[in-house]
Amino acid sequence: MAIGRLLGWVRGWLGQAPRRAGLPDALWQDTVAGLPFLAGLDAGELARLRELAESFLAEKEFTAAGGLELTDAMCASIAVQGCLPILNLGLGCYRDWVGIVVYPDEFVIPRTVEDEFGVVHEYDDVASGEAWAGGPLLVSWRDAQMAGDGYNVVIHEFAHKLDMLNGDADGVPPLPADISRQEWENTLFAAYDDFCDRVDAAEARGISDRLEIDPYASENPGEFFAVLSETFFETPAVLRRDYPELYGLFSRFYRQDPLARENR
Repeated sequence: MAIGRLLGWVRGWLGQAPRRAGLPDALWQDTVAGLPFLAGLDAGELARLRELAESFLAEKEFTAAGGLELTDAMCASIAVQGCLPILNLGLGCYRDWVGIVVYPDEFVIPRTVEDEFGVVHEYDDVASGEAWAGGPLLVSWRDAQMAGDGYNVVIHEFAHKLDMLNGDADGVPPLPADISRQEWENTLFAAYDDFCDRVDAAEARGISDRLEIDPYASENPGEFFAVLSETFFETPAVLRRDYPELYGLFSRFYRQDPLARENR
């Protein structure tokens, strides 16, 4: 694929680790310029993000689907956005999967569900992104280009990947030593319950589309963690205003303070 030729990723014999050649300056600068939520990163953070993205591109395999013609710019943008959450955590957080499948737009995923009577129902689910435990990450390029104002399908799906490191995407990822599971659950679930109440009230008034946080976060705690991760990185002032304790918890988890960057 083009990205491999352009960046010069070379895999040695007998499974030797790939060597990182570096993102071309023009591609790197265009990618950063197209992602306004990166504007607050200082020079050291940008250098670290670039190195992570380069290593990510060396280790992962991008595949186009749905007739999309995959370009270097697409791969670079997805890599940079996906590496922002692990800026201070390390690429090892994405160690148990390899593939990224990029669709031109939303795509259909066949699903099955068993109801309480044991009857299995099949249906097609239209999605803009999907993360599979131990498997690939799927993303709509059209949606990936909408990044920048609180909606970020790439960060959303990569947050699911972090959540899946210890099992199902249940909103409780592997935690650092300074955050107990009880503290995480108490803080996140309290915010989740409050947000569900807000969504219910907004829907009753027919104004759910006015919520600054995507109502999809009320689907379950796993989606709440992923959606609020989008908010944390793209519109941190909203998260800090609505759920200050959760903002502080996310800052400790991700080891980043996007609001301080924004103010800076």
